[in-house]
Amino acid sequence: MKSAIIIPARYGSTRFPGKPLAMIANQTMLSRVVDIAKSAAAKLENVQVAVATEDDRIADHCAEIDVPCIMTSPDHPTGSDRILEAAEKLDPSLEFVLGLQGDAPFTPKDAPRKMIEAVQSNPDIQVITPVVNLRWEELDTLREQKKITPFSGTTAIINKDGRALWFSKKILPGIRKEKDLRAENEFSPVCQHIGFYGFKMEALKKFVSLPQGHYEQLEGLEQLRLIENDIPIHTIALEVDIGKIGAGIDSPEDIARAESILKAAS
Repeated sequence: MKSAIIIPARYGSTRFPGKPLAMIANQTMLSRVVDIAKSAAAKLENVQVAVATEDDRIADHCAEIDVPCIMTSPDHPTGSDRILEAAEKLDPSLEFVLGLQGDAPFTPKDAPRKMIEAVQSNPDIQVITPVVNLRWEELDTLREQKKITPFSGTTAIINKDGRALWFSKKILPGIRKEKDLRAENEFSPVCQHIGFYGFKMEALKKFVSLPQGHYEQLEGLEQLRLIENDIPIHTIALEVDIGKIGAGIDSPEDIARAESILKAAS
């Protein structure tokens, strides 16, 4: 299966211009994400890695860190649109593309590899995304975060076959008899979504051609467009410490938080 890991890296962020080139502990954020992608591709066959951008400054940096760069339109409404244009320019015969967010330098290193392997072993998968089953302490932390920023952190409802039934900025499911469940199991019933996706090319083309869904607009979650249009999303569970993944980098203030995560991990 011919695959690609494409990293959308937009220079013109409103809140944080030049974000992909921001330094985190003496390494650009983009180069950290590229390292994750290259590590995954090295363990697989027929997987290319490329960056998709709208700005020559990012293209110049890609040349410095030895990664192909695809110039894309500055007018794309979402990263998924940018990924599709880049994939079609990179290799029209691609069968699967994984979009790895350029502002998520703490993406678990084995996540892209596990996602591609899952699709290779199950040709019925059209879209795939990672989740983490939260321990009770991690769920408590998420609840506290939502008291301050209610729309941080996305949870997923998943069936027994690993297919996502729903995603929400609310914490789902509601939990009755929580005290008893805590005594029985280290893990809560809540899964937190890690927000990047792999698409079969036909599924990606269909996705970007569809109008925004009703619930997509209410929740601000583009993956709900897939569910609202009966395009199944398969999930893959990661066994990681959610606290070490960190959120994406959205502002200059987040750099200090990212460096503290690196320092704690070292």
